[in-house]
Amino acid sequence: MRRGVVTRTRLILGVFLVFMLVAPLVLPEFQITLLNYIGLYSIVALGLVLLTGIGGLTSFGQAAFVGMGAYATAYLSTVYGMSPWLTLIVGLVLTFAVSLFLGFITLRLSGHYLPLGTIAWGISLYYLFGNMEFLGGHNGISSLPAINVFGLELDTGREFNYLIWSLVLLALLSMQNLLDSRSGRAIRALKGGGLMAESFGVDTARMKIIIFVHAALLASLSGWLYAHLLRFVNPTPFSINAGIEYLFMAVVGGAASVWGAVVGAGILTVLKQWLQDLLPKLLGQSGNFEMIVFGVLLVLLLQRAREGIMPLAVRFFPAPEKLLPPLAQELTRRARPAAGEMLLELKGARKSFGGLVAVNDMSFAMSGGEILGLIGPNGAGKSTVFNLVTGVMPVTGGEVHFRGERIDTLSARAIVPRGLARTFQHVHLLPAMTVLENVAIGAHLRGSKGVISAALRLDRTEEAMLLAEAARQLARVGLSASVHEQAGSLALGQQRILEIARALCADPVLLLLDEPAAGLRLQEKRALAELLCKLKSEGMSILLVEHDMDFVMKLVDRLVVMDFGEKIAEGLPKEIQTNPAVLEAYLGGVK
Repeated sequence: MRRGVVTRTRLILGVFLVFMLVAPLVLPEFQITLLNYIGLYSIVALGLVLLTGIGGLTSFGQAAFVGMGAYATAYLSTVYGMSPWLTLIVGLVLTFAVSLFLGFITLRLSGHYLPLGTIAWGISLYYLFGNMEFLGGHNGISSLPAINVFGLELDTGREFNYLIWSLVLLALLSMQNLLDSRSGRAIRALKGGGLMAESFGVDTARMKIIIFVHAALLASLSGWLYAHLLRFVNPTPFSINAGIEYLFMAVVGGAASVWGAVVGAGILTVLKQWLQDLLPKLLGQSGNFEMIVFGVLLVLLLQRAREGIMPLAVRFFPAPEKLLPPLAQELTRRARPAAGEMLLELKGARKSFGGLVAVNDMSFAMSGGEILGLIGPNGAGKSTVFNLVTGVMPVTGGEVHFRGERIDTLSARAIVPRGLARTFQHVHLLPAMTVLENVAIGAHLRGSKGVISAALRLDRTEEAMLLAEAARQLARVGLSASVHEQAGSLALGQQRILEIARALCADPVLLLLDEPAAGLRLQEKRALAELLCKLKSEGMSILLVEHDMDFVMKLVDRLVVMDFGEKIAEGLPKEIQTNPAVLEAYLGGVK
């Protein structure tokens, strides 16, 4: 079965490559022109797949970056006689600088304000192109030189087709490499997993800037190709309407699918041409009626296939059966603190939200090699304490120290490298990613390769080590059989165990578990208790929030009890079970 699937996949890719090689030799000129435009649009749509479909950042302004690349090469090659290849570099540098600036001011926006912001600067750049006299105003710039490749002048659409599609395939390959990497997992975590990603050291703000700039550079590359294909540039193709069409292409093809960019660009380009020919005949007048049809089709598509065309198509070509990651060199592990060493200390920690005090004057300490339970009724403030310790929330007052260092002034991603890792009360997973990929996010800070290394596939050794570590932690918690399943398909109890594996992947010395036994069956709870005891024997310290008193009392060394944001008791399990204040507040009252 697996061999048949692999053969089928390779056959489809082979047919595609043969078609792209032969098509310019046999197809009529008009169809070659359509192919060229599909290739140009695919590059821009690919950037939107990364930015919008995967990163969750909607942009209507990509056409402006296409214009930036087109105008840079048009002006420099006609006025200064620069080589088109040199103008490509200048255009990319210019686009990098402008997109970096726009990214810093735009990506601070959220919700519907973000797309509105992209519309604002998209319109601004469009009018800038049309009103700058040295760029030819609305008349544009003509007589651009042809591109020369190894002495061959690409002065026809047929010859240019090979250059366009070679760059399309390179862009697709580099994008696929990027997403299949440490940085790619961080990018995929931006959409719906930002809090979790930050808790494992991902700089989400930086990642947003990276994908914004990456998408802009792809658009600029498309603009450079467009300018030298037509040998003429004017502002019209770079309006906000074009930006909307690019977004349509990404959504229709499959906003989260790399190959969906090509599918969407192909469908909309061909459909637009067909409608422009057909609708004037049916309606008896010309106009942009195809945009009305596009709008109706998009609404229907979002109702029936929200993920686009490509995800529907790949159902007929299932992915080959995956194997466990090969054994690789183990990642470096940090030294465990000595038993009894002061590890975590809260000194009068306080957290208030306006007039509501969630945690008030909370003080306790725990030592290395200890399992400390933090218990209390619902709403007592236990998860808030976790958030204060891990930097998810800043303290309103008091201090938090870890291994002698004050950490309450640090961000979540700055605390993780010091040896803390956590799970969440409400499971924070990326349901569309595999179990293995979710766990590998926990090891993000144990790798160092960046976006460029990933795109060029120079990170394979490190990537093998990260995935092998994730596989080891999954085996450790008993989830080896689910490595390649989607995380969202697991039962709730298994998802909680998966979160523990992800936290272990960060190689912590202090593990903070927020209700890990919730949703687990009896046998699963026993297995979890055995795992936590084993971790303790290996030098791991554990801070545990749990409501299952039978589970907690048999496991922990000491307990801290909270009620209404305050500590009401602290001591050994036997002492807590007979404490009148605890019995009154939590265990059912004094009998």
